[in-house]
Amino acid sequence: MSSENAIGVFDSGLGGLTAVKEFLRVLPHEKIIYFGDTGRVPYGTRSRDTIKKYAVQDAGFLLRHKVKMVVAACGTVSSVAGELLREQLPVPYTGVVNPTAYTAVRVTRNKRVGVIGTAATVNSHSYRLRLNKLDPTIQVFEQACPLFVPLVENGIINHHDIITMSVVARYLSPLRENGVDTLILGCTHFPLLREAVSDFMGKGVRLIDSGLETAVYAAKVLEREHLLSRRYETPQPEFFVSDTPDGFKSVAGLFLGRDMEHAVTQIDIEAY
Repeated sequence: MSSENAIGVFDSGLGGLTAVKEFLRVLPHEKIIYFGDTGRVPYGTRSRDTIKKYAVQDAGFLLRHKVKMVVAACGTVSSVAGELLREQLPVPYTGVVNPTAYTAVRVTRNKRVGVIGTAATVNSHSYRLRLNKLDPTIQVFEQACPLFVPLVENGIINHHDIITMSVVARYLSPLRENGVDTLILGCTHFPLLREAVSDFMGKGVRLIDSGLETAVYAAKVLEREHLLSRRYETPQPEFFVSDTPDGFKSVAGLFLGRDMEHAVTQIDIEAY
């Protein structure tokens, strides 16, 4: 396996682009190939078997590009299909759960940690299990936030917007009442709501961005495996989707935090 091969990143749709944004910052000399399964989004409401099937297909597509590492930039896939991918893939793999949980355990002061994510992520209790394995004394408070994804994908993220703040208050009130001092944003869509969440929870609550923590962890894995790129230039990322690229390109800039000037290719994911 060559250190100059790409890192493959996939998600159920657009949210994983917030992780790609962090990968481009943390690992600027790495080639990134991103697949967003926009034709079958959302994963968060699917059955466990369906999520596992989709995850294997998504990873299979990336392996066709001879990637040196596969990253599930999706809280749902990481929670439901993470162990399956780790066992089956011939290259290093990481999801978002483990790197994020490690950081939460390290930074919490009162050992009261909140977790927000899709229904599938929360129902899997993946974050709670990992957090309690790392530190059995930590109290974990979980909350599914199913309306956060459509809010983000429709650009309703302003922390002054009454709709945004009403939904945030509806979901996060129990976590604030339980006095968490650390909150895991357990879906890669959720960093787009960071300002709204932070305003509601207060300055004393540390927000953990799963995309950032995963990028930092991936860098450590690549270094350990002697797979860090030795190139000096910054390669252009490649983007693939399973539905029409038009809608993807119009919203992707919001997730990436920069203009979306790259070509986007539509593929038939069922072929993988």
